[in-house]
Amino acid sequence: MARPDRSGRVTERGLMGALRWSSGHRIDIYPQRGMLVIASAPAGQHAVGSRGELPLPASVRQMCAILPGQPLLLAALVAHDLLVIHPASSVARLLADLHTQVIGGRRVG
Repeated sequence: MARPDRSGRVTERGLMGALRWSSGHRIDIYPQRGMLVIASAPAGQHAVGSRGELPLPASVRQMCAILPGQPLLLAALVAHDLLVIHPASSVARLLADLHTQVIGGRRVG
């Protein structure tokens, strides 16, 4: 879990270490189904910052409704050299869908 700062930067050193992404590592950022997929890319448009922070451009933050201070779920897919960022709203939607499947499509409440 992490929270973006006012400039849209997210820091999670444990995941950066697991991915072996250090300062200056080039990345590309793709919004996809309400989440962000961040891929290692030798000629990537973005780079990991000097303190290990990930820059999340305003355009992708807006596409995924990511606000400063909002909790984000970060998942490192080490074998694929990817990081996936799920906004809280995306996690809530995924869990609601899962819970609907668990109860056999019946609505509760």
